[in-house]
Amino acid sequence: MSNRLLQGIVHQMRDTIDRIIGVIDESAIVIACSELSKIGKKKDFITVENSDIYHTFTKDGYTYKFFGPHLRPEYAVFVEGIDGIAKNYVQLLAVSLSNIKHYYDEKYDKNNFVKNVVLDNILPGDVYVKSRELQFKSDVNRVALIIRVSKSKDLSAYDIILNLFPDRASDFIFTINDTDIVLIKEIKDNVSKEDIETLSLSIVDTLGSEFYIKSAIGIGTIVSGIKDFARSFREAQIALEVGKVFDTEKSIITYENLGIARLIYQLPSTLCDTFLKEVFKNGSIDNLDQETLFTIQSFFENNLNVSETSRKLFVHRNTLVYRLEKIKKITGLDLREFDHAIIFKIALMVKKYLISNPIKF
Repeated sequence: MSNRLLQGIVHQMRDTIDRIIGVIDESAIVIACSELSKIGKKKDFITVENSDIYHTFTKDGYTYKFFGPHLRPEYAVFVEGIDGIAKNYVQLLAVSLSNIKHYYDEKYDKNNFVKNVVLDNILPGDVYVKSRELQFKSDVNRVALIIRVSKSKDLSAYDIILNLFPDRASDFIFTINDTDIVLIKEIKDNVSKEDIETLSLSIVDTLGSEFYIKSAIGIGTIVSGIKDFARSFREAQIALEVGKVFDTEKSIITYENLGIARLIYQLPSTLCDTFLKEVFKNGSIDNLDQETLFTIQSFFENNLNVSETSRKLFVHRNTLVYRLEKIKKITGLDLREFDHAIIFKIALMVKKYLISNPIKF
């Protein structure tokens, strides 16, 4: 919201309110005032940190009240005097300016525009019209990242992300709930998927090592059109949800790397349940103990190589062969055969998926 607009509003109100009135920003600098000589001066100790953001307060003969975004107000309005009339004036001004700011942001703020596009809160036919009004730079590649923090009450994560990406003309940051922060990041032509993952890892490391905030990041695909922001955002959401099921140890999950997990995630649960019953007749998978399941996992990780798997497990080759024969007897699948191994691998993932009961988008 421009200072000129605020000054214009204050100027119109000065004849109605026969007192000095004005607006200060989050740095406590007077940016609009009915007494022009006060513009640019700083109000001592008037900051969000040491003031009540919900109620009026007084200092040095003036009454103040903050207004702006909930929990993170950007401005405060002040009125000369500390009496009841000053309190009434300052409350009326705060409500009026807050509503004007909301309307202004809806109409002119690019960050809010991107948020509405991402959340499908704007009609498809209005997207390009609005982007032209805002002179929005649309001929560049961008990608959606969702930073999910573990502590829903930790409000500092949003500010940290804002400081990490200060270019408000290229990168857009907003919250969608208590734990998820969305970053729509501009991507240069020579930036690869691995570069984006490296950037994401640095965000996770910064949040964890410097601020002790545990986080995970879902990464969508790179898109070039404004309308595709929503698709990249949904992909980032799916990456996080699928990652919770199949890659619980990973903090960076890329949609393009989900592989077969993405396919399983999109299947109806009834079909998955039928598939499991056909593969593991009579619930044979439940007869496998944890040691056997660990052996199977290691066998898959070593590309079905018996010698390499036995070396990694510190067991004799014949011991591993015996275990594989036991698995074949119980399930009817010989993991040394590629087709059987694929079926078994998918079946294990399907079972894990059904147990998790993830959120669908």
